[in-house]
Amino acid sequence: MKNQLGVMQGRLLPKYKGRYQAHPVGYWQEEFPIAKSLGLDCIEFILDYNDFEKNPLSSEKGIQELKQVIGETDVSVVSICADYFMEAPLHSPDIAVVEESKQVLSLLLNHASILGVKDIVIPCVDQSSLKSKSDKTTFYNNLLPFVKIAEEKEIRLSLETDLNASEFLEILQMFGSKAVSVNYDIGNSASLGFKPEEEFAAYGKFITDIHIKDRKLNSGSVELGTGNADFPTVIALINKLGYTGPFIMQAYRDEEGLEIFKKQLEWVRKNFLEGIKN
Repeated sequence: MKNQLGVMQGRLLPKYKGRYQAHPVGYWQEEFPIAKSLGLDCIEFILDYNDFEKNPLSSEKGIQELKQVIGETDVSVVSICADYFMEAPLHSPDIAVVEESKQVLSLLLNHASILGVKDIVIPCVDQSSLKSKSDKTTFYNNLLPFVKIAEEKEIRLSLETDLNASEFLEILQMFGSKAVSVNYDIGNSASLGFKPEEEFAAYGKFITDIHIKDRKLNSGSVELGTGNADFPTVIALINKLGYTGPFIMQAYRDEEGLEIFKKQLEWVRKNFLEGIKN
């Protein structure tokens, strides 16, 4: 099966309110024909905490509009990056925040099912990092009721964490479900100084969504091929794994977005996809 190649929402458009990564409220539709013209298969949609009610993922009307745009362009949405849960983590000490996040996740699972989404990425990084044993236990208890729902809808709750390989594996084993998987971000792992060999050995079989990014050690995003990401090793490990999921370009962006993306798309096709065995 040929891996789908996609882009993180907003990377082909000017920044929304100057934010590096955000759902482009009011002009998100414009990205789909651009993606099609570039030969991309899919867009990983973003669900933000800010302007949540303006996101098409939050309403039945929005879902229908999204389905129409997908039908017109043949650019699919197979994954959702639920950045909402970075601002309102499921393991927040604020009970009111947790209850609202549970309602959002329930709604998101229902709407994702209508769209045919396969992965909902739940970021547990930065302010939503699982820093303590208590965080992990609370996160497990609050997410667990949704795992059964995800199983029934054949959707994976794809976790992105800043945990090392063994700690991340422990989280996955706590759930013990195919509906809880891994979003592997190549650049974030490089920035954290993690070794791809150790990561893939520990939880490679759980990876269902891959973000293509490059970063310097302990620093931010840079153009693909100029940071500390060990792409040759990652490519070899992906091939060994037999990974069939999507590759989502979450690469470095500037204010305008499109031209720098085109440059990096060329790099991906030449230096990344050429090495992938389908």
